[in-house]
Amino acid sequence: MNTDIISPPVERGPETGTVALTVNGQARELRIEPRVSLLDALREHLGLTGSKKGCDQGTCGACTVWVDGRRVLACLTLAVACEGREVTTIEGLAADGALHPVQAAFVEHDAFQCGYCTPGQIMSAVKLLEEGHAGDDAEIAEWMSGNICRCAAYPNIRAAIRGVRDAVEGER
Repeated sequence: MNTDIISPPVERGPETGTVALTVNGQARELRIEPRVSLLDALREHLGLTGSKKGCDQGTCGACTVWVDGRRVLACLTLAVACEGREVTTIEGLAADGALHPVQAAFVEHDAFQCGYCTPGQIMSAVKLLEEGHAGDDAEIAEWMSGNICRCAAYPNIRAAIRGVRDAVEGER
């Protein structure tokens, strides 16, 4: 086992400092306090307002983003903990102006009403499909359970996920 220390961790105090983030493939530097959440850094400092602040306690999933390809709740994640990692938000999901297939499926299946939870729902749905957890409605519901929709668009959300799943399986 290699025990060499490559670089010591950066020591931070409570004062404002520079935090370097890579968001949607773009390197960004922010001057923030170390206690600033990733969600607040995205919304208030970078102007990326797609991720929503719902409960601000990690229970609704409206703030779901990816850090190094894994779903995280941005309201519970410190921005400083994301240095050296790739952060992807709903704004970074579409490529070259074309909707991601899950985004298109949400439109096609009317999988939103007020739309507030939609960015977090879509970010979770993409990963659910990549992870292979869309076998049936019960599995979809279980793996999407961290994302709450107060408008109760769940049947349409599951239909959108099934639609993308079936399209991908049809391509194989």
